[in-house]
Amino acid sequence: MQQEHPNLNLIHDFFTAYGNNDSNGIKKVLDENIKWHIPGEHPLSGTKNGIEEVLGYFKKLGKGSFKAEPIVMGVNDTHVIDCHRNWSNLENEENLDNMSCLLWRIENNKIKEVHNFPENQKIVDLFFKKLYG
Repeated sequence: MQQEHPNLNLIHDFFTAYGNNDSNGIKKVLDENIKWHIPGEHPLSGTKNGIEEVLGYFKKLGKGSFKAEPIVMGVNDTHVIDCHRNWSNLENEENLDNMSCLLWRIENNKIKEVHNFPENQKIVDLFFKKLYG
């Protein structure tokens, strides 16, 4: 029986904690000096530095009731790339349904840096500008 790469397990742990809105579980897998890069021209874009800024970003995402469904992951000893579908679940609103790829850099069994690559940045920008002002 083949065991999964530890970096894949780390990302699975992140998605489990994120899906359960478990901030303590998220903290366990993040490096204290994490950098999370959010591209675009909208109120949530920019680099989030440190665990508290990243958790603040996730808390703001809660307004959109976002969900993520991993599709495929690739791994080596320092990085994971995951492609997933993410969508919002707002009632009486036009929802976002978009693919994204995240490039995760891993150091010492912690998530050290994340780059987000949305399928369509223009659609993401318009959605986030409307939702977050």
